[in-house]
Amino acid sequence: MQQINWYPGHMKKTKELIQKNLKLVDVVIELLDARVPISSRNPQIDEIVVNKPRIIVLNKSDLANPNDTNKWIKYFKKLGVNAIAINSLSGTGLDKLMSEIHSAVKEKMDERIKKGLRKRPVRAMIVGIPNVGKSSIINRLTGKKSAKTGDKPGVTRGKQWVRLKGNIELLDTPGILWPKFEDQNVGLKLAFTGSIKDEILDIETIALRLIEYLCEKYPTYMKQRYKLSNIEDDGLKNMDNIAKNRGCIISGGRIDYTRVANVVIDEFRSGKIGKITLESPDDLESTIEE
Repeated sequence: MQQINWYPGHMKKTKELIQKNLKLVDVVIELLDARVPISSRNPQIDEIVVNKPRIIVLNKSDLANPNDTNKWIKYFKKLGVNAIAINSLSGTGLDKLMSEIHSAVKEKMDERIKKGLRKRPVRAMIVGIPNVGKSSIINRLTGKKSAKTGDKPGVTRGKQWVRLKGNIELLDTPGILWPKFEDQNVGLKLAFTGSIKDEILDIETIALRLIEYLCEKYPTYMKQRYKLSNIEDDGLKNMDNIAKNRGCIISGGRIDYTRVANVVIDEFRSGKIGKITLESPDDLESTIEE
């Protein structure tokens, strides 16, 4: 499989935009995908944000394993960062996010009042890799379509300030990936969840790797969803059996690999296979330097 290495020019500009505008904000909201909290963390964000108050938001928590999500919240708390789980599509957890924003800047705002400065809106910046749901969150918080949304990465371009209820002004930024994935497993997980454009990937190979992972870690879900009588040791055999059970066959009885690949990837991303988290704090050694 080709090395996943995707860093369009607009992402370099986004990094510069975040650095330039950081001084304007009181708090940074770092948005992660609850299914892949480490793989969806841009390591450059730590370097860029430095000492600003920060809140980690685990979005798409409705698609993730709830036990693993709780483990991640505890993990980030140990690192000294508050983390909350939300579902931007239903709005679950957004009230908690609003109160966390105010808590994070309370000391700074109290200081302003003591100095006799007028009360001003809290200024927050939202950052994250592509397709983790920034636009959906903003639209939920404003109650209108302030930000473009799409199920493909790279929809938001340029920066925009959005006024939220609760006297908060939010700076939206485009999704930012990092220049290369040193661990190819990180690239694979981002491909599974849709943070890398499908157009630049070998979709059949990505689906095969996803099937291998799910058959190993979530065999019961795979058996139930795809009517598999048993899980084979060979991932390609499992892919073939899924294709046969779903009618992904072309003339001559051959497997339509593109079609079965799209079925499995779409059903994983929409949560139809089950509530699945692809990484746990327990297996961090290989994916993060603490």
